[in-house]
Amino acid sequence: MTSDSAAARRDNGDVVAENLDLAGTRILDVGCGDGGLARMMTRRGATVTGLECNPKQLEKALAAEPAGDEAYVGGVGEDLPFGNASMDAVVFFNSLHHVAVEAQAAALAEAARVVRPGGVVYVAEPVAEGPHFRLTMPVDDETRVRAAAYAVIRDAGALGLSQEKELTYTHAVVHPSFEAFHERMVTINPARREAFAAKEAMMRVNFERLGRKGEDGWAFDQPMRVNVLRKAS
Repeated sequence: MTSDSAAARRDNGDVVAENLDLAGTRILDVGCGDGGLARMMTRRGATVTGLECNPKQLEKALAAEPAGDEAYVGGVGEDLPFGNASMDAVVFFNSLHHVAVEAQAAALAEAARVVRPGGVVYVAEPVAEGPHFRLTMPVDDETRVRAAAYAVIRDAGALGLSQEKELTYTHAVVHPSFEAFHERMVTINPARREAFAAKEAMMRVNFERLGRKGEDGWAFDQPMRVNVLRKAS
């Protein structure tokens, strides 16, 4: 196992490309959201299937201009509709902590089932700290669910997954405007809508206090942790 404790600012997509073999591989993107990562991996030569449980996010993925032959299906991480050893890699990008805590271990077990022997399960999770976390915490404090996801990752050996690498870095999350931030938050998780409405004034103040304004909008640093887990051959 190797470890990189440096938290230099990096782009999420670049980190994925550096730590996953993409060209010519079959990849399942669990919790693919609007399909942005699936399209990036497709452009780099992977055959990607995105799985998404949120109907609005799945609709966005299906409506986007395809990058190639990527496909999208509805489903949940703890019950993957794919055969044993049918993928070269399974990716959880910002998604394992969105699985219900009691089902997170089952989701990782499903990934271990679906990935081929010698294949990789790539888990990228936001750490519960930093400006972007502090921005979102008042409407959805994910401290507990993120910690639970990391505990499941640390126990991956019981599933036949050995940790090959753990690395950390900082990704700048960019929101074009406060309104765009609000829309993204409630689209990803509609349960946030009521809390957001009740705290909107405070959220607007925090948005400008915690963010860095640039040409593309407001940037918020988010520490990330990546665990690369390999299935026994």
